[in-house]
Amino acid sequence: MPVQKLKAFLDEHGVKYVTIKHSRAYTAQEVAASAHIPGQELAKTVMITLNGTMAMAVLPASYQVDFDLLQEATGAKEIELAPEEAFKDLFPDCEAGAMPPFGNLYDMDVFVAARLTEDEQIAFNAGSHTELIKMSYPDFARLVDPVILEFSGAYA
Repeated sequence: MPVQKLKAFLDEHGVKYVTIKHSRAYTAQEVAASAHIPGQELAKTVMITLNGTMAMAVLPASYQVDFDLLQEATGAKEIELAPEEAFKDLFPDCEAGAMPPFGNLYDMDVFVAARLTEDEQIAFNAGSHTELIKMSYPDFARLVDPVILEFSGAYA
C-alpha cells in the first residue's frame, strides 16, 4: 500500500494526522468532492522541471500554476510542466499522479503556493487515488521545509 512509507515517516516524527479514504478519483477537484473537502483546502502536487531539474509545485486544488509567476519567483531560466512519463518512475511507491507533496522523501525541491500557508490544516494525496492524509500545516512545513512563493491563481 503506497501510503505506508509516508505514514511511517510521519509516525517517526511524532506527527498527528488523519487518513481519509474516498472513492477512486483522479483530478484534484474530483478528490476534493469525493472526500468532502473544499478545493482550496486540498493541496495538489504538480510536477515541474526548473532548468531541467524535477521539482514539486504544491497549490490548492482549486488553483492553477501561473508559470510566468513561478519562473519569476524562482529565477529559473526554463520552467515546464513535467509529463507523467518523466516522473512516474521517481515514485515507485505511489500510484501515477497521486504522489504526496513530500519532495524531501524523493530528493527534490518543493515550492508551496503562499495561499496554502493560510490554513491550519493541509490535506493531500497519500500515494493512491483513494486515500488522503490531513495534518497540520505547521507540521508539514517543518518536515518538508518548502519554499513558499506566489505562483498560483484560482481557476477562472
